[in-house]
Amino acid sequence: MNILLELFVVTFKVLWAFVLAAAKWLVRPKEKSVAGQVCLITGAGSGLGRLFALEFARRRALLVLWDINTRSNEETAGMVRHIYRQLAEAAPRAGDDGEKAAPPHCNLQVYTYTCDVGKRENVYMTAERVRKEVGEVSVLVNNAGVVSGHHLLECPDELIERTMMVNCHAHFWTTKAFLPKMLEMNHGHIVTVASSLGLFSTAGVEDYCASKFGAVGFHESLSHELKAAEKDGIKTTLVCPYLVDTGMFRGCRIRKEIEPFLPPLKPEYCVKQAMRAILTDQPMICTPRLMYMVTFMKSILPFEAVVCMYRFLGADKCMYPFIAQRKQATNNNEAKNGI
Repeated sequence: MNILLELFVVTFKVLWAFVLAAAKWLVRPKEKSVAGQVCLITGAGSGLGRLFALEFARRRALLVLWDINTRSNEETAGMVRHIYRQLAEAAPRAGDDGEKAAPPHCNLQVYTYTCDVGKRENVYMTAERVRKEVGEVSVLVNNAGVVSGHHLLECPDELIERTMMVNCHAHFWTTKAFLPKMLEMNHGHIVTVASSLGLFSTAGVEDYCASKFGAVGFHESLSHELKAAEKDGIKTTLVCPYLVDTGMFRGCRIRKEIEPFLPPLKPEYCVKQAMRAILTDQPMICTPRLMYMVTFMKSILPFEAVVCMYRFLGADKCMYPFIAQRKQATNNNEAKNGI
């Protein structure tokens, strides 16, 4: 094809993409059903992972929960079973408006597995158990994450490696474990729970930022690979929230005059926004929407201008109080144990 004609076609497609994006802002797309589909969530024992599990349970997905903490993972499973019982008691056999009958309660189950996603062999072994005991995974939510809470020169190498393994490398292992069947069926959804710190960084959490930047890069490259392979039945969603009030970054503070306008996100709000994006096949969701603007500004402004903006917002050293609290807690624990 003549290159000028191709350029015209590409220009039209780009403009049409803007039109479709604007239309989705004005008219909310219909959410897809995940009823009866196997949904695997890593880091499901607490925080956002637990809330994701509850939201998928309310939509009658069959849950597979992974966490390194067996006890907390079982607590999440108990909450999921409670939701299943409520659904069984409340839901009719078939919709009055002619919709397809909801799956019976007996088919709704939750499976728990103790898995350290930072260890490749553990991921592959547990994934094989899931395939044998549950079936093939349709929705993969890579949510597990850790933070060391140390300045670079004070952070033990082992903690840096741990952060990279759990927050980034684990996405490779879980995806390699479950993507082949998705490709065969041309059906599935891969969700990467990253962070706004995977789009722009701040001081004091170099390992965490690097791991989240890596997760974002992995997700974007995977999305392009699926498009290149014309596997349009496999959807991907990148979740990049601002600071979430789960306690993971307790003590993090921006400028006090700015805090009322940009408070930490409520976990429930964050997950509901992410679920809306997942169920409408939205490729990326940043919460709050101001994060889109911050990312855009970081991309076009000179570095010194970004530094000035960070200092004005108090974002340049926002992690320092958090790191100080973690250090104090560590010292107190060492003193308590006589170390």
